[in-house]
Amino acid sequence: MRITVFGAGYVGLVTAACLAELGNEVLCLERDPARIALLERGQLPIHEPGLAELVTANVGAGRLRFSSDADGGMAELQFIAVGTPPDEDGAADVEHVLQAARTIARRMAGFQVIVTKSTVPIGTAERVRAAVQQELDARGSGLSFAVVSNPEFLKEGAAVHDFMQPDRIVLGVEAGTAGRRAAALLTALYEPLNRHHPRTVWMDTRSAELTKYAANAMLATRISFINEMANLADLIGADIEAVRCGIGADQRIGYSFLYAGCGYGGSCFPKDLQALGRLASEAGQPLRLLRAVEAINNDQKLMLGQRILARFGDDLHGHVFAVWGLAFKPDTDDVRHASALVLIGQLLRANACVAVYDPVAQATARRALEQDRSLGPEALARLRYASDPMNALRGADALAIVTEWKQFRSPDWRQVKALLRQPVVFDGRNLFEPRLMAEAGIEHHSIGRPPRARLAMASAGAALPAQGGQNA
Repeated sequence: MRITVFGAGYVGLVTAACLAELGNEVLCLERDPARIALLERGQLPIHEPGLAELVTANVGAGRLRFSSDADGGMAELQFIAVGTPPDEDGAADVEHVLQAARTIARRMAGFQVIVTKSTVPIGTAERVRAAVQQELDARGSGLSFAVVSNPEFLKEGAAVHDFMQPDRIVLGVEAGTAGRRAAALLTALYEPLNRHHPRTVWMDTRSAELTKYAANAMLATRISFINEMANLADLIGADIEAVRCGIGADQRIGYSFLYAGCGYGGSCFPKDLQALGRLASEAGQPLRLLRAVEAINNDQKLMLGQRILARFGDDLHGHVFAVWGLAFKPDTDDVRHASALVLIGQLLRANACVAVYDPVAQATARRALEQDRSLGPEALARLRYASDPMNALRGADALAIVTEWKQFRSPDWRQVKALLRQPVVFDGRNLFEPRLMAEAGIEHHSIGRPPRARLAMASAGAALPAQGGQNA
């Protein structure tokens, strides 16, 4: 099939590359000329495992092109995958989506299927239909079209895998002849992904739009729930890792997204919860649970900093701290709403010096921190970007681990102790078994694993639960 994808951002680029990999002819439209030039040089604006290879292969095969010229973009299927940033009141701004829809309407010459891939508020498909129809009426055209909602469920760091081996493909279609024509085209498009077993879930457009928000809200809720339990475990002497294994064994609950840590981040969960909350308030049904989820997460991001202050004092002048991990999760360079940036801000504002390391996110973190108006030049001058993890430790009073990159999971603890002024580790993702850390002579601060619970498990000879999982 011939396909046009509007937007070469995270969702658009992954969608375009994966659809091309399935054998389609894909044109990816992008308004930013700098991004087009970058892509034409074979470079990507984002870090996503496997994506660069996919883009290079399909550009070379002639199945994937990039352009800013929408005149050459008319195809059987039009995917809109542009950004929907939050506005001042938290609602998702769909102006870029509507602009793309108008661009399609001004150029379409036959039946068109317009697919919204962006995360959009409920009712956006109807607004897209109205925008397209208005442009067609202005042209005096009676062309037929269908609007489909096809939300993405891509995890950063695993987006290519998630697209090519999806849990589900949600398709919201309109009733009537145009909707049936669209359904037939999309059935054919996604047929390669349904061969092993059916993955497509059909519904109306509003239900599809709500499905995306509800899925992210559920995942965020699980993370805040286990963090709330971890904070309680710290106070009463229980081990949250044992609790996680105990409740996760229940098939109704499962293990996913039940890892205690220092809070979730990224672009999706915070933005989508705010947008859903705004929508619910406008509908007269405030979502009290999601307000609590957000509040718990905001507090959880402050926890590591608070524990460091409790251990070393409120004024950290003269102290140096190493931070491993800047991205909000592994396998991405995305630092939006990242817990590490919150921690760094706390330490710098308390007069500490900070040395940081991340395998891929140092450039994006530097830009974000330099734009933080709460951190002046004097504070930023106390921030050092290390060339490798061990370099960050030199002369530091303690190490804080905020992102669970694989390379952080088995460090040489003898070298860590030799480089640190004091053998103190703040484990923001519960990566390390407390008993083993104690045996290594390291003062280990974890989340929801207090000393009383650790000693009880060790004396009982209990099997140690698995450590550290991805939260988003």
